Amino acid sequence: MGTAVALDPGRPVLEQLRDRVAALEGGPSRLAVPTLPALDGVLSLRTGGSYGVDSASLALALAAGASRAGEWVGFAGWPDLGVEAAAAMGVELSRTVVVPEPGEHWLEVVAALVDVLRVVVLRPPSGVDARAAGVVDARLRSRSSVLVVWGEWPRCEARLSLEQPRWSGLGGADDLSAGHGRLRSREGRLAVRRGTTPTVRTDVRWWDDDEALTTLAPAATPRWAAQA
Repeated sequence: MGTAVALDPGRPVLEQLRDRVAALEGGPSRLAVPTLPALDGVLSLRTGGSYGVDSASLALALAAGASRAGEWVGFAGWPDLGVEAAAAMGVELSRTVVVPEPGEHWLEVVAALVDVLRVVVLRPPSGVDARAAGVVDARLRSRSSVLVVWGEWPRCEARLSLEQPRWSGLGGADDLSAGHGRLRSREGRLAVRRGTTPTVRTDVRWWDDDEALTTLAPAATPRWAAQA
């Protein structure tokens, strides 16, 4: 009799079972995709999956880890993409493809990008149906790519949202009403939801010194977050 292989308690059971079925059927293995250090232990990106976000900053953060590691990434349906902000987050522009307005051909554009890029960030049109999402999901699995969706998507392995966002800089860290100084950093509580598993939360800060995204230590948790 064969020896049973233990499941990884840090990953959803269904996801691991799908990986094993794909391996037994000769399908593509689900490879880990690099993320920013601040996301280690909170989110694991794997090829063949789609991940939902609720803000531009989170979309850029998920693309930046792979881009920093040398992968090609792309953005579709994002006409006001700030390339300076993307570069500051860590996205290497020389390895980035942008299709700002794919229009009614967005599905064909995303499929083409998925064929050649490791991570594709999409701002989809409203009302994406399950059939269109299924076409993209199948392409992700066959091409070993990752889709990051800023907006609604029928099926996502995980959804990330920023709770209680807060800027600091004007008039001091907690008082933005004074009207002087400049915005220096943004803080918030990052929530990662995976199906029916408990939500994982961690406090993060954008633009902390030279690092685009950092995790706040418990002692550094801002007062506004600790009281929530």
